[in-house]
Amino acid sequence: MKLSRRILSASLATTLALTLAACNGAEDAETASLDGEPIAAIEAPEGQSWTDIVTVTEADGYLIGNPDAPLKLIEYASHTCGGCAYFSENGAPPLKENYVSTGVVSLELRNLVRDPIDLTIATLVRCGQPENMEPLSSQAWTALNDIFANVNQNGAAFEAASSLPEDQRFVAIAEAAGLIDFFAARGLSSDQARTCLADADAVQAIATRSQEQVNELGLTGTPTFILNGQTLNVNQWEGLEPILQRAGAR
Repeated sequence: MKLSRRILSASLATTLALTLAACNGAEDAETASLDGEPIAAIEAPEGQSWTDIVTVTEADGYLIGNPDAPLKLIEYASHTCGGCAYFSENGAPPLKENYVSTGVVSLELRNLVRDPIDLTIATLVRCGQPENMEPLSSQAWTALNDIFANVNQNGAAFEAASSLPEDQRFVAIAEAAGLIDFFAARGLSSDQARTCLADADAVQAIATRSQEQVNELGLTGTPTFILNGQTLNVNQWEGLEPILQRAGAR
């Protein structure tokens, strides 16, 4: 069975339960191997800011900042995880302002897909220009409670989506969750959104990559952070910032 079909087989109640399960509850880890001397700031290309530079990586992540940054931070996130929403609001801004902006740290966002709404949002934030992926993700996390409220209100339509053909299924999920109008208000036209969601192969590819990377790295929750290849047992900014500083971002 395709991963997208297994994801879509979840009932609405299961979907909301997965949202809670997606949030990682890990505590501080031993990170002595990452400790290093302070790293000097690296200038961005003339006329540009590192925080405005976005690169799509070989792993299909969206890297913000210096692609050659000495400290490479990866965040695996679910679009329906409250912990990811909290980091987006409270951790991502100081991370970008104080560390990504210096060229010393890069932030690569990767999807860990947990449920049908998550996969639908992941498709929509990738639908436009690469530079729009992170700000659209942030706005979707900010509106997470409203998105869930829409799904609860339109539960029958959400449940019915799982029986639709693949090229209609995710459009129907987006409509039930109010996501077509949500993204249209943020510059992604309704036609563009529907076209992306109707591309069953592209949607399937996001889900497949997520599952492959979960299996390869042994990921168990979101947000999960990986710094220079080492998985960190912290999941919020108050635990992450000291590790970055000890690694040289200061």
